[in-house]
Amino acid sequence: MSTTEGTVEQTVEETVEPTAASTPAYVAPPRPRAGRRILGWVTIAGPPLIVFGLIVAAWYAVNASLAENKKFLLPTLDEVISQGYLDSTIRSQILESLWQTSKVVIVGLAIAAVIGIAWAVAMSMATWVQRSTYPYAVILQTIPILAIVPLIGVWFGYEFKARVVVCVMIALFPMVSNTLFGLQSVDRPLHELFALQRARRGTVLAKLMFPAALPAIFVGLRTSAGLAVVGAIVGDFFFQRGTPGLGSLLMIYARQTLYAELFAAIFVAALLGVLVFALFGLLSKLAVGRWYEPVK
Repeated sequence: MSTTEGTVEQTVEETVEPTAASTPAYVAPPRPRAGRRILGWVTIAGPPLIVFGLIVAAWYAVNASLAENKKFLLPTLDEVISQGYLDSTIRSQILESLWQTSKVVIVGLAIAAVIGIAWAVAMSMATWVQRSTYPYAVILQTIPILAIVPLIGVWFGYEFKARVVVCVMIALFPMVSNTLFGLQSVDRPLHELFALQRARRGTVLAKLMFPAALPAIFVGLRTSAGLAVVGAIVGDFFFQRGTPGLGSLLMIYARQTLYAELFAAIFVAALLGVLVFALFGLLSKLAVGRWYEPVK
């Protein structure tokens, strides 16, 4: 009987307290192979490149179908590159105009971000502010910019300031709406937890509402960034005093029927919008990517 009890006790001890030799060692997950990394990049970059190839093929096909006296209306990609980017005079014009438009975009987007975030914070902290001012944000978004261009020119001149005003007006609403949505989307139990701790309104805003709204704020920044480029180019169309931006250059090339150069300037304007959008996408990943995971 004692032998049986000893055997049972030994079995229980081995089950409850396993030896170090029986404990499985931690095995690090295998690193992705180079082939898998290449396959990942191909998966990401492949579809856009395929679509780009189809667009270029269709572009050349349409150009080939045009009559000889109309081919200048749709220059081929190699003509755009040779006449628009390889020509030193045209390239310098495009780069100088790009810099002028970029300055308008940076200043206008910064002003729109500051005003939009401050406005949204005020509306989130006081219901009466939202009820009394949010309709005007919607009205500002729906006003045709062409209807107030003469007033903008009279009030702010026809140079840099007027272009920035147009840029701010076009880019402001996404900042207001997205920031307000983010500030108001915090779960009620979290608000109740801060209320139990008797946190002040400024503490709730700084430590709860604003961090929770960061993903929405960056969505607004990305949207406003693209609209800021559009606003800067639209401002160039109407306010052409001073150093011309891309909008002024587009109008000049169109008037002179320099369509290869016109396409080159259009591509640069589109690239500017993509770069600004990608910049804020990268900043969004750096700021909130480690703790925020969007629903897939």
